[in-house]
Amino acid sequence: MDIFSITAISSGVIALLVAAALVYIIRRQSPGNKKMQELSKTIHDGALAFLKEEYKVISVFIVVVTILLLVVSYYTSLPWQTSIAFIVGAIFSATAGNIGMRIATTSNARTAEASKKDMGKGLRVAFSSGAVMGLSVVGLGVIGIGIFCLIYGAADAANILFGFGFGASSIALFARVGGGIYTKSADIGADLVGKVEENIPEDDPRNPAVIADNVGDNVGDVAGMGADLFESYVDSIISGISLGALVSYAYSQTYPLLIAVIGIFSSLIGMVFVRAKNPYTALRNGLFAAAIIFAIAAFVATYLLLKDLNPFYAIFVGLIDGLIIGLSTEYFTSHKKLPARKIAEASQTGAATNILKGLSVGMLSTLIPIISTAIAMVLAYQFANFYGIALAAIGMLSTLGISLATDCYGPVADNAAGISEMANLGEEIRKRTEELDAVGNTTAAMGKGFAIGSAAITALALIFTFVSKAQTFTPNMDISLTSPYLMAGLFIGAMLPFIFSALTLGAVGNTAEKMVNEVRRQFKEYKILEGKGKPDYEKCIRIATRGALREMILPSSLAVIVPIVIGIWKLEALVGLLAGATATGFLLAIFLANAGGGWDNAKKYIEEGNLGGKGSFAHKAAVVGDTVGDPCKDTSGPSLNILIKLMSIVSLVFLPLFISI
Repeated sequence: MDIFSITAISSGVIALLVAAALVYIIRRQSPGNKKMQELSKTIHDGALAFLKEEYKVISVFIVVVTILLLVVSYYTSLPWQTSIAFIVGAIFSATAGNIGMRIATTSNARTAEASKKDMGKGLRVAFSSGAVMGLSVVGLGVIGIGIFCLIYGAADAANILFGFGFGASSIALFARVGGGIYTKSADIGADLVGKVEENIPEDDPRNPAVIADNVGDNVGDVAGMGADLFESYVDSIISGISLGALVSYAYSQTYPLLIAVIGIFSSLIGMVFVRAKNPYTALRNGLFAAAIIFAIAAFVATYLLLKDLNPFYAIFVGLIDGLIIGLSTEYFTSHKKLPARKIAEASQTGAATNILKGLSVGMLSTLIPIISTAIAMVLAYQFANFYGIALAAIGMLSTLGISLATDCYGPVADNAAGISEMANLGEEIRKRTEELDAVGNTTAAMGKGFAIGSAAITALALIFTFVSKAQTFTPNMDISLTSPYLMAGLFIGAMLPFIFSALTLGAVGNTAEKMVNEVRRQFKEYKILEGKGKPDYEKCIRIATRGALREMILPSSLAVIVPIVIGIWKLEALVGLLAGATATGFLLAIFLANAGGGWDNAKKYIEEGNLGGKGSFAHKAAVVGDTVGDPCKDTSGPSLNILIKLMSIVSLVFLPLFISI
């Protein structure tokens, strides 16, 4: 009996049990007064309604791909179990996102109510909500992989598990793209009309788009982020299991599961350290404590099991790379750091200079993550060949249980701040929840940077897995730069992230136009600001939902269709495609995410009373910059993570088809 698989499954069950206990504790907290409960319920119902409609669309895709996999398995060497693994991966990914979003929309009013007593209690409620998301992701991830390894053995399960990763990646892309379009179209409608044109506060209940905006925070930054990191997490472990066959370590294919287990327990212990008066300090304490505990435990386990520390060094390199990317993202996006303040200062001369400075900051921010990841990749390869690169990805994602918790804390704090304003809880409570929200903006930006970095190194591991497997079937495959097929694929791959970003940015723009026109109509016809009528929140929610579901199909389909077409044409071209897409996708994702984060926090810096404060000329310019940045950091940038991983996993799944043609 495979002790590693059983241990992985058991640790996943423990993670889910702790998550269930946190849900119980959160639900025991007071949800506040009647108005707060009504607002929370409206947000909760709106988020679930969107997910329900989104899953209807995704279910059609799942059925079509399952049939395709069964047909391919009938005519090629693709294991028929891959289709089962695909369905399970999709269900687990959707479940993780669904759990996280349900508890997030339950915790928002409770966070605002807890903040009445002190900010620390509000922090604990919001962080506990994020912890449910983090633990659900890692718990379901290791349970799913562990079950397949237990049934088939790690060696035979490796090929089948690519289907599991494919299912997880598919759900992630739809969730990220659809959720991103939803949240940013609503946000733009609320900001441009409410804050700029009508000069009312951000979460003023008179704004017809305000509820859709708060719903969007959850469908994009909770369900979307959860599904995104779920697929990174499982893909990194799957690539480690597969590449383990290339090295001579005794437990090389089950070792990744052991490392994942250590990461889960390190995250659980790290959560105990999230205690401090300053919210940011508390969250950072938890992250660093988990990382240190993991490094020590992984060192000991590697030495005892493998008798060789090179695999640990590869893991450690990935862990350090993740921390560097997170800290770099914090520097370029935090409202307490120089880059965001420079963007704010540029707002004093108008929106154009604000946008120019934001573009500059976003481009500069690519330097540290790219150099750090390049060094990490080379070092990991030196320590343990291609297997080391997969281990570096696992190391970066090892403490995902707590790192995702700090990220998903952000939308809960944001909703809490909105509810405190809409429910008129008073200036003091609003100030406390705004401070929690400000920390959430920074942690969310760090989370996006971390997600992008982990996506890049996971994609690299998957590419190396693809090349190693392809060469076993076609040993004469020419993957040198002198191959015209590889170079053609390289150019096409380099182009794809730009086409994908154009489609997703355009999708936000198309839906936002309808949202802006609807908000303007309601202000004018209902005379809301004169106190004569009430906003129709449901109409705005419907616009965001329909727009997101309609617009997400084309960009999401690209990640599946293009690799299959190129793979059928030429394997060398497919290798180039994956390399080109990963390189430009990584760069573009960092640029978009950090430029957007800088614009957002420049606005926050002004809203704190600097450079004229709310309502000033600089503030209006900063709101325009933030509006431009919103779809960059919350739609296109994060979705690129999934694009580059999904293309690699699709290539691996359909490799038997490509070599049979």
